Amino acid sequence: MTRIVLAAIAALSLAACTTATGTGGSFQPIPGSITYGGQPRTKLTKAPIGSTFGHMFYDSRGRQVDETYRIQPDRSLVIVNRVTRIDYL
Repeated sequence: MTRIVLAAIAALSLAACTTATGTGGSFQPIPGSITYGGQPRTKLTKAPIGSTFGHMFYDSRGRQVDETYRIQPDRSLVIVNRVTRIDYL
């Protein structure tokens, strides 16, 4: 019985955190993404090309979303990673 309960808790823990990874450009912007509605108007002129940075926001369902962006040679941004977390507490 204890093993069943532990297995259920482990399954819920894994379901609470979803990770999507892929090659650059495979993620579509969602509301809250920096690139949602197009590229930002200001260019990141001082950041090195190829550098990455993170952005955290909450989606419309209240889930925490962590996105990682990479700066392209034309100074545009591409989403290279997105992690969505569900807080059960």
